Amino acid sequence: MAKKKGGNTVSSVWALAEPIVVSQGLRLWDVRYVKEGASWYLRIYIDRDEGVTIEDCENVSRAIDAPLDELDPIDGEYCLEVCSPGIERELIRDEHFDAYIGADIMVKMIRPIEGIGKEFNGVLKAYDNGEVTVEDHSAENEVTFNKKEAVYIKLDDFE
Repeated sequence: MAKKKGGNTVSSVWALAEPIVVSQGLRLWDVRYVKEGASWYLRIYIDRDEGVTIEDCENVSRAIDAPLDELDPIDGEYCLEVCSPGIERELIRDEHFDAYIGADIMVKMIRPIEGIGKEFNGVLKAYDNGEVTVEDHSAENEVTFNKKEAVYIKLDDFE
């Protein structure tokens, strides 16, 4: 992750973006600074209970453009993308897990879990300090693991 002026890029952008996003009646879901191929992308994910429109993304992009230029948290060129986390949104932050207790999720593990495998679907039963408890649909039992052991944890069939 690139750093500039002694600060963490994602943290700096989060602090800048959150009040802008909230002022437009939206929630800040996530901020990611990633390299894909030869290009760097700064992705700001926004959300709202009613869903996010392309106009919401455009409005946030326009509103954040000048303040982001002024903050200048990134050395070099990058592409700014403002987007929705999507239907199968990835649960990353503690508040994501807390908000979706009882929801159907898809899990892909780094290493297989005995009797379950690397990929499974289930119901998010609990979340505590990075520990995720899922009621596995196929095995019909609960499994608990640290979220760091998962490649991803996503909502399944989000409404």
